[in-house]
Amino acid sequence: MVAVNYVGEELWSYFNAPWEKRVDLAWQLMEIAEQLTNNDFEFALYLLDVSFDNFAVGPRDGKVIIVDAENVLVADKRLIRQNKPENWDVWYESKFDDCDKEACLSFSKEILCARVTVDHNYYAVCQNLLSRHATWRGTSGGLLHDPPAHVAKDGRLEALLDECANPKKRYGRFQAAKELREYLAQLSNNVR
Repeated sequence: MVAVNYVGEELWSYFNAPWEKRVDLAWQLMEIAEQLTNNDFEFALYLLDVSFDNFAVGPRDGKVIIVDAENVLVADKRLIRQNKPENWDVWYESKFDDCDKEACLSFSKEILCARVTVDHNYYAVCQNLLSRHATWRGTSGGLLHDPPAHVAKDGRLEALLDECANPKKRYGRFQAAKELREYLAQLSNNVR
């Protein structure tokens, strides 16, 4: 027996939604990445299969919901701190994967389970959902494709998305993800 619950339209159906809606959804996705990575429970939940089909948007409240969490890795940060495996306290940056397929991610389960500070969820959301590297069902450009002229003109959004997906600076993704969350919140408040 399988129980199924309709929670809303899949994220994919919002790919061409108005800019304001896409900004709000992008902000929510980055907040989800943050909450799954850093929380009071000291368990990191790393999403290993991030695609437009694995998220939905609630019809009443417009909240993004994870609908397919069968590929999640759980890391106990307290246990990592206690056992102190090699390099446990060295920040880990996921490697950008420029593949020709949809929803590509490269990761090491061993490393995700042996480090306290990991950027995997930011990488997954930026690369597979938000940035120009995101491809899905024959489209590219990610959820934040074709920003309005005033946003595109200053280049900040594109720079943050690029650094979040494929960092050029050491530990650049951590800072870019933080700044991207703040910038999307600012953009979202400006359009409400």
